[in-house]
Amino acid sequence: MNETIRPRPLRERFFRRERRSVPAARKLAYEFLADWGLADTERGDDVLLCVSELATNALVHGVPPGRQFLLFLRYDGKVLRVAVHDSGPGEPFIAERAEHADESADEGGRGLLLVAALSDKWGVGERDLGKVVWCEWELPVEETRLPSPSPSPSPSLSR
Repeated sequence: MNETIRPRPLRERFFRRERRSVPAARKLAYEFLADWGLADTERGDDVLLCVSELATNALVHGVPPGRQFLLFLRYDGKVLRVAVHDSGPGEPFIAERAEHADESADEGGRGLLLVAALSDKWGVGERDLGKVVWCEWELPVEETRLPSPSPSPSPSLSR
């Protein structure tokens, strides 16, 4: 029986509150994207950068000591969603809103500016404890998984 094995549409993993979790989350996201045929696409790079930004924000602002954050990716063949769940208080903001911020001060909020620029949609949702920050891209299967067309053979010149 020849059955096509389909990659799971939902992938998730918890990460500890430590610096090495950001590159680990990015690496894992790359593996998930590779399974879905999205890793080596232009938008795949955008997704990986957003994973890094959301994971960094969770570690710096959202994960209390002794807790973890959850990286969640889902691809249904049309829309790719990345979400990072944490248990910290507060609501993330984009640095543009902080008009009176000192230029030399903390770079906070600029990561979400990148997420907003690189994704098709993004937002923040509430949880019983903490929040979820998510972003999405429309990536139809037809546009992401089809191989590049091969050059057609040259017509024969002999008669």
